[in-house]
Amino acid sequence: MGPLAGVRIVELAGIGPGPVAAMLLADLGATVIRVDRKEPSGLGLPRPVQFDVALRNRKSIRVDLKDPAGIALVLDLIGKADALIEGFRPGVTERLGLGPDICLARNPKLVYGRVTGWGQDGPLAQSAGHDINYISITGVLNAIGEHGEAPVIPLNVIGDYAGGSLYLALGILAGVLEARTSGKGQVVDAAIVDGVASLMTVLVGLREAGMFSGERGTNLTDSGAPFYQVYACADDKYVSIGPIEQKFYVQLIERLGLNPADLGNQMDQRNWQRNKSIFASKFKEKTRAEWLALFEGSDACVAPVLDLKEAYEHPHIKARATYMDVAGVMQPAPAPRFSRTTLPTPVPPAESNRENASAALGDWLSDSEIAELAAVGTFS
Repeated sequence: MGPLAGVRIVELAGIGPGPVAAMLLADLGATVIRVDRKEPSGLGLPRPVQFDVALRNRKSIRVDLKDPAGIALVLDLIGKADALIEGFRPGVTERLGLGPDICLARNPKLVYGRVTGWGQDGPLAQSAGHDINYISITGVLNAIGEHGEAPVIPLNVIGDYAGGSLYLALGILAGVLEARTSGKGQVVDAAIVDGVASLMTVLVGLREAGMFSGERGTNLTDSGAPFYQVYACADDKYVSIGPIEQKFYVQLIERLGLNPADLGNQMDQRNWQRNKSIFASKFKEKTRAEWLALFEGSDACVAPVLDLKEAYEHPHIKARATYMDVAGVMQPAPAPRFSRTTLPTPVPPAESNRENASAALGDWLSDSEIAELAAVGTFS
């Protein structure tokens, strides 16, 4: 069933953080209906539906949001929902007739979740952007990479999904809990720039204390330290090491066969560049498999750098079923896990068609209402 069984959410179809937030909530048991466009938007990366795994665990309908009958249907769904998810530019849903004022008038307890890159206000609110832009202006991208090199792009995970999807899902859950006490809904403005800045809280605190340099690749966890780094092995495969704590660092040095006296004080930054070269030369002496065997059972904080195919087969990942095969498509399992409300195997994404749409509406409307809407072509 999942811990969110009984929670109902309307998702106005979008790309990126909105669908992933909807997936996270649906994975945990919420009933989510996705309201898609009748015609493709041309946004995102087109692919066969079974591979668009962020659309799992929910049913969808196609509705013309420029048709008053389509808007009326969506408002009927909103009237029965706990929350709504939308990821359009500010003002778009208002122009469609689905803005917060109208939706909250229909359902005063509704939590109206909005996710954008820049937020609902501010000088950039109406500008286009992507993850790389959002993490740029918040100071995150500048902090990632090697000293003296250009910043390294960390996929679109930090902005879109960590700063966007997760904060939207958290905001919706907080809003739904509060509405159950107050009886009043509200708008959740989940701006990716705000979420990303929030993720930087610890590092910002260190920066303000003078303990985190603004110079990339000179700090403890940004590739500055030789003991928090990635090294190539003899077979050109990589291992990551991260023994920050001195007792773990001792185990690393012992199993590498190095003399601590040659390395000096672990935290003395004057030793770091020299020690990087020592570690790099040492790791080149053996293959990745040989190093992993040597570090087996230790607390030296050493792990292989795996590609996705290798990650699927890692013993720990397999033991926890962190990745799982769903109808022939590998994908991450729902997270987190619960001791009592066990999460079921995800339901694969389905094509939007009349039959599937009728099934989707079956969770919200009566058979007669669905038949009446189908007869006039309000949904497909």
